[in-house]
Amino acid sequence: MQPAAEDQLSSRRAGQEAIDQLMRVHALDRPRGWLGRTFGASPLGSDSSSWYKGVLGEIAVGEQLAQLGPEWRVLHSIPVGRGDSDIDHVIIGPPGVFTLNTKNHSGQAVWVAGRSFLVAGKKQRHLFNAAHEAARAAKLLSAAVGASVEVTGMIVVVRPARLTIRDKPVDVLVVTDSRLLRSLRRRRTCLNADQVCRIASVAERWDTWRSTPQRERARADQAEFEALHTQVIEARRRRLIWATVLMTLVVAAAVVMITRLGIAALLPG
Repeated sequence: MQPAAEDQLSSRRAGQEAIDQLMRVHALDRPRGWLGRTFGASPLGSDSSSWYKGVLGEIAVGEQLAQLGPEWRVLHSIPVGRGDSDIDHVIIGPPGVFTLNTKNHSGQAVWVAGRSFLVAGKKQRHLFNAAHEAARAAKLLSAAVGASVEVTGMIVVVRPARLTIRDKPVDVLVVTDSRLLRSLRRRRTCLNADQVCRIASVAERWDTWRSTPQRERARADQAEFEALHTQVIEARRRRLIWATVLMTLVVAAAVVMITRLGIAALLPG
């Protein structure tokens, strides 16, 4: 069964699969009461918070990729395999074919050396997963094109506190979202326009990535995510306001106490 026209892979938005997962997980979150909303309790639970952060990362990278020129073809949230797995972004351009694995480690220190990838000192499997993803994409695209297609895996780290690459990984590129475009544009040309078009035409097909028919299921509406996103921002704003009020009251109380102590010290015994 062919996918519906509105769900062609070329029209999928950045983070679409992650948004679907987020909204399904968020549906299980306990609703906030009036008091929670007033004081800025997050509408997200621990599981949905993780998905939400991932969605923001994919959207941020998608916005960067939108700045690539017309010689590039950019695909987002490509379903692959039998389950809910997807490739965050697949891009095809003069420097070749790339699978991008987005990791939102905002505010955290990331350290890379050879086969080691550490986030805030904790080892992650990002390098292995990105290499496996690229190899899988290369196999599927090669079969669909009828010729060998090389694919380079990339890990795009979104807004880290710092990224330290002591030794470059052998099979995977690691860049921050702010340096992504520069990294892609500096790579040497290896595909001409016809080759880019040929690979892109099969990459946009559902059956290139999955041997099973497309599963019909409810998709999260963009408006649903935007509404949730607005709630998260509003909750954060309320927490900041209450924290500022509390700090102001503490400082005012301290000033009053110090003033009273000073006055008492000046009074005759």
